[in-house]
Amino acid sequence: MTDPRAWLAQDPDPDTRAELEALLAAGDSAALADRFGARLEFGTAGLRGELGAGPNRMNRVTVLRAAAGLAARLRNEPPRGGVVIGYDARHKSERFARDTAAVLAGAGLRARVLPRPLPTPVLAFCVRHLDAAAGVMVTASHNPPRDNGYKVYWGDGAQIVPPLDAEISAAIDAVGRVDELPLGDAWETLGEDVVEAYLDAVTALPLGDAREIAVAYTPLHGVGRDVLLRAFARAGFPAPFVVAEQAEPDPDFPTVAFPNPEEPGALDLAVDLARARGADLVIANDPDADRCAVAVPDGSGWRTLTGDEVGGLLAEHVLRATSGADRLLVTTIVSATLVAALAREHGVRFAPSLTGFKWIVRSGSGRLVLGYEEALGYCLGGDDGPPVHDKDGVGAALAVAALAAAARREGRTLLDLLDDQARRHGLHATAPLSVRVADRALITAAVDRLRAAPPDALAGRAVTRVDDLTAGVDGLPPTDGVRLFLDGGARVVVRPSGTEPKLKCYLEVVLPVGDAAVADVRARARADLDALKTALAAALGL
Repeated sequence: MTDPRAWLAQDPDPDTRAELEALLAAGDSAALADRFGARLEFGTAGLRGELGAGPNRMNRVTVLRAAAGLAARLRNEPPRGGVVIGYDARHKSERFARDTAAVLAGAGLRARVLPRPLPTPVLAFCVRHLDAAAGVMVTASHNPPRDNGYKVYWGDGAQIVPPLDAEISAAIDAVGRVDELPLGDAWETLGEDVVEAYLDAVTALPLGDAREIAVAYTPLHGVGRDVLLRAFARAGFPAPFVVAEQAEPDPDFPTVAFPNPEEPGALDLAVDLARARGADLVIANDPDADRCAVAVPDGSGWRTLTGDEVGGLLAEHVLRATSGADRLLVTTIVSATLVAALAREHGVRFAPSLTGFKWIVRSGSGRLVLGYEEALGYCLGGDDGPPVHDKDGVGAALAVAALAAAARREGRTLLDLLDDQARRHGLHATAPLSVRVADRALITAAVDRLRAAPPDALAGRAVTRVDDLTAGVDGLPPTDGVRLFLDGGARVVVRPSGTEPKLKCYLEVVLPVGDAAVADVRARARADLDALKTALAAALGL
């Protein structure tokens, strides 16, 4: 275990120093062991964890060490445009960004900090726009308020992948005391021109010419509002109605249990606003605005579309708005299989990828016009490919609004478009099953049990094939997880979350529609998915 007193001696933050001094004075061995008995591991998602003192928490010492490790690894790279640093409005985000800039400047590197708290896609865009060697985004995205994180991008504008993560991690391990690091103050604060450049790029996406649509919008207390409103205005859309209670950045996220638009209840205030203002559409970003959620009227109520439904709609949108056999659609092995069918229908390329945009934007060959994952992440491209090599909740919101406006002009809705797809390709219905645990060892044990002794059947469907994803499938790198194929076109994928203490399961059933009413087929699919959830939960033993 790391010595708490040695940590205290180098900690520059009065908040975490006071926390640690209080724990030491109280002799709270359990709390000390939790903070000092392990450390946050630097991986392809960078760092993410709870704020607090010690190596197993996000704090200034952890960030200073991460920045020093990154600086050491960057000495092997051409200097290019330096390192761009962005941050959101979470607790300590700006402080962590400035600490990073000071370490990089002290190491003789050019450090360039975004002008204020901004969405993650703005940072990802700026890495390529400014020809930077790397980028850092301080954010925990949609995690609980007590968390923060540190995401690293490389010169291609995408999040790092192996072996870079291991090389940076090794460099972090070699860092000594942070109070002995050389710090510099000659770093730059970038101007509004970089935000303008992002807006120019994202509003140049293929959006068609329909603009009449009324949108209710929530940034969920995050940093998306101002950039999204400017993007809508620049693209010619009416100004969205914004949920007042969630409009301002607030790191405590007081109106939601979890600041994740996937969570039940997260869109309730936006739906209430949409009803009150007669809106056609609800759009939500997560706190760092790299994800986009969509809800639409459905009879007397409102229905939140799944990430797979939005992904399928956006795929057809970009395929109608672009041309060329080199166009490429990419989605992950846990997302719906509909996009592969759409690629075949339109005669364009399709590639599967592992989970995460670090893989999506590097998968396949061709001109990426859409990469998406079921967790509400979308990357859109036009004639020159995507302006952001990561998920972009602002660009996705523009595209969804354009798609809905085009449908409205024809007297139709997004639900009508989904029904069209189901009639042509069968109904691809998906659902998640997430199990949050306090002990990550339970997740590892559950996946190992499933791998070693998979069930013969789930919910009356025979298991026809089992893929151990650690061996690599579909030509992809190995990853931790198990994939089960079932009779009748069903599929289940089980994997540990890379950023949260969760076991994540992805279920899909594919049902033919034929002459049946799509609504009836959807009802059957929901029942099938519910039965699969119950059977899978029992099989996992969690």
